[in-house]
Amino acid sequence: MNLEAVMNLEVLQQRVSRNLIMYLERLHINDPKLMEALTYVVQAGGKRIRPFLVYQSGLALGASAALLDYPAAAVELIHTYSLVHDDLPALDNDDLRRGKPTCHVAFDEATAILVGDTLQTLAYDVLSTSSDIAAETIVAWVRILSKATGYEGMCGGQALDLASTGKQINLDALTQIHTLKTGALIEASVTMGAVSAGYLQDSDEFQALRTYAHHIGLAFQIQDDILDVVGETAVIGKPQGSDEAAEKSTYVARLGLDEAQHSAQEHVRLAQAALASLKQHDMKALSDFATFIIHRDH
Repeated sequence: MNLEAVMNLEVLQQRVSRNLIMYLERLHINDPKLMEALTYVVQAGGKRIRPFLVYQSGLALGASAALLDYPAAAVELIHTYSLVHDDLPALDNDDLRRGKPTCHVAFDEATAILVGDTLQTLAYDVLSTSSDIAAETIVAWVRILSKATGYEGMCGGQALDLASTGKQINLDALTQIHTLKTGALIEASVTMGAVSAGYLQDSDEFQALRTYAHHIGLAFQIQDDILDVVGETAVIGKPQGSDEAAEKSTYVARLGLDEAQHSAQEHVRLAQAALASLKQHDMKALSDFATFIIHRDH
């Protein structure tokens, strides 16, 4: 195994953070306040889980870390934009994110909207400006990421989540919300890694990783719902109990704590089963990550 393939989460977090700052520093500063706010949210930390999945899926299939830097940065820019907009008063109206005041609290609402808009467009700029990458790879990246973030993905899931607030919905409807709102970007992260290694959507590798990503996406959301009940504000980086206070539909509210924990474990089992079909590749990092999801405390 080469050195790139054993990069751990902490190493990749540092790599992604350096790259994000580099992309911001390349921008010509038009408005200092907006640049300050962009830097604030990009440097706010975060687990960098989606970039980690880009790297590990791509490295396992033979892509280079240098190539994977582009989709890894892009997916984190999209994720950060989504958090900034989700926190706005018109949506979740949160005051705390990653243990710090949310962007609209630290600056103002108009600036936070512009920060989200800027990060979203920067993500596609990152994907499309290198002359050293094959055009078909860039097109595949853009198609996967745009679908995952739009009406058929994250934005559509957010709309369904807002519509369900304060209502009793069944498990199928709850699963649909989180497959789109959370799972779509996680799936995009894994499959962008596969595309970077030259695996197309009709390949066995792509489909197995897509199944894996679907299940870890749901496990991730269920664990988030669990942490909203049992976690500590100082650890999880946002107010404990905020979902319940906002009358959000969650797996804990629908299933109860014990059954939600069991459901998360089952999704991890199914995710790891999907990887078992890829014996010719080293999928240990992705398999271990599936286990990590349900044991994390933030």
